[in-house]
Amino acid sequence: MKTRFAGFQPIRPDRLIWGQEYRHDAYKAKHKLPEPTACPVCGAVYHEGRWQWAPRPAQAHEEMCPACHRIHDEFPAGFVTVGGQFFKEHREELLHLVKNEEAKAKAEHPMERIVKIEDQDDGALVTTTGIHLARGIGEALHHAYKGELEFHYNEQENLLRVVWER
Repeated sequence: MKTRFAGFQPIRPDRLIWGQEYRHDAYKAKHKLPEPTACPVCGAVYHEGRWQWAPRPAQAHEEMCPACHRIHDEFPAGFVTVGGQFFKEHREELLHLVKNEEAKAKAEHPMERIVKIEDQDDGALVTTTGIHLARGIGEALHHAYKGELEFHYNEQENLLRVVWER
């Protein structure tokens, strides 16, 4: 006997529509970019299907990379809230660690960058172009200084909120 709960129907694998995009990302290219393509803002090069740091090829097509596009639109994918009394006492040291994490991630993955660091009443808000950098910053703070660390992931919006406090 089949039972139904108010508004709930189990997902049946035989009814899944294959080939549809699982989550919508307005910053993902809707078509394959011509190779080579270079970002006129940061200089990243799209080659072999991904953005990477490489010398700009002659005759490269120009198109803004997704990270520069997010920074320009001020539309981050990651939010890291850093707060607490420890932050107030060690602000510069903690923000230095945040910037070092960005440099490490950005060297390998050009699309992982900090959008902005904003001071707040009880701490700082660091916004990032990707969820991986936000997670990395939170984990680095927790590893170095302990404290409380929380992750809140919104799958529909591909958005990560990280809260670190001590």
